Amino acid sequence: MRFAGRLDKWNDDRGFGFITPTRGGEPVFVHISAFTRDGRRPQPGEALTFEVESAGDGKKRAIKVERPGAAPRSRAPDVPRDNGSHSPRRPTARRSFAGTVITALLLAGVGGYAFVQFSGARSGVAPSVPRVPAADAPQEAAQAFRCDGRTHCSQMTSCDEAKFFLKNCPGTQMDGDRDGIPCEMQWCTGPFSR
Repeated sequence: MRFAGRLDKWNDDRGFGFITPTRGGEPVFVHISAFTRDGRRPQPGEALTFEVESAGDGKKRAIKVERPGAAPRSRAPDVPRDNGSHSPRRPTARRSFAGTVITALLLAGVGGYAFVQFSGARSGVAPSVPRVPAADAPQEAAQAFRCDGRTHCSQMTSCDEAKFFLKNCPGTQMDGDRDGIPCEMQWCTGPFSR
């Protein structure tokens, strides 16, 4: 038997409230799961119709709650019934040929870039074309640089500067493996080497 009433109290955080029947009587407990799945949150004061069942503790609770005037909706997702006339439909994934080609090209490009970077770092050879310095470039660089307290690779701007600091300035911390090549991963053999 269906009853009519109004949602008297509602706790949205906890998902329950109480419906006061139109014909009087005690408020009836209602849980969010008793409402039809129509995407609307219950609002205090709204008119509802419901059925009543006895809870395990002897109290009543509302079930099959609907909003008058709203199209009835199912409480569970629609499940196709198999009557043997057709097989159930499965969603199909559709991909365009162009989308597949673009994805493959992007993956190949990223893989190629990573390979060049990794193989250059592992072999100690910079992946870029090495620069041929002019004959008097080290003397010019030595004149342009001066010891000013910088000690780390992150403070350098080129491999030449790092080499000058390592050779001429005390307390530098730029050659962790002590092979005489400073800032290997940042400036002298890494991806930013010049």
